[in-house]
Amino acid sequence: MASLLGIAALAGAIWWGLFGLKPYDITEDALRARYAYGPPSTGLQVQLQAEPGHAQSLRFTSFDGSEVQGRILYPSDPAQVTSPFPLLIGLHALGRGHVRWWKDANNGQPTVEQTHRITALALQRGYAVLVLDARRHGHRKDPQHSVLELMDDLHLWGKREPYERMIVDTVRDYRLLLDWVQTQPQLDAGRIRVAGYSMGGQMALLLGGLDSRVQAVLAIVPPHLDNKVAAVAPIKVMGGLRDKQVWLLSASADDYANMAQNQALFEALPTERKRHLRFDSGHLLPPGYVEQISPWF
Repeated sequence: MASLLGIAALAGAIWWGLFGLKPYDITEDALRARYAYGPPSTGLQVQLQAEPGHAQSLRFTSFDGSEVQGRILYPSDPAQVTSPFPLLIGLHALGRGHVRWWKDANNGQPTVEQTHRITALALQRGYAVLVLDARRHGHRKDPQHSVLELMDDLHLWGKREPYERMIVDTVRDYRLLLDWVQTQPQLDAGRIRVAGYSMGGQMALLLGGLDSRVQAVLAIVPPHLDNKVAAVAPIKVMGGLRDKQVWLLSASADDYANMAQNQALFEALPTERKRHLRFDSGHLLPPGYVEQISPWF
């Protein structure tokens, strides 16, 4: 038995030495350079297609030539608007897609995050809602390498770069689209909020911390991330959230962030306009959480 334990310990040490994620640091200048963006060579051209119910599908070519798809839904006919709509940007969870902000089920699978109910609440409050597919998700899936394989590569083999690039470039897609938002007379570019669930909560904090055009952030059960993936850890952009309205929703039995980690994230937020809602649940919050975020709007 002792020999077996020794072999296991040795194997673990070898794995850690070869593949274990090692912490690293990143300066503020280097971080902002990672998230910098520019329009594609042909300029930003957003293609819109009308859908029933005051909705439009949208697509555009991003800064690196990647095609982005998403949807915007208005509370009423944007062609008849007398004052511009405030905007909620939604960011979906890992393994999901923008459809989860519109439908209570997709391909027979329920939207357990309840993000479609956040959309309904936002529309009631007069907000337009805009959501894109994240990189490697929805219409942007890589059939040769699933997002679950990407996460396995991160945790088992220390392949940090593909994961960080997925997060960074998705945030850059949203920053690029904010340029378009500012040109739309039916949208109030001075009233932009972002909300996200899990990975979306992580990206909501990053987008809010890096882009001054975002006024408020709702981060729902974001995973705990540290310097092992410093470029995509929300703790690195706290300075950009100063004085913004930021709500954190966390769970007592979350597999991806424990109570102490969530409390530390909340305490690090450099704003007095913050609130921490805690739920006695796992990573999937009870459906009633949506009603409790109503004052955030």
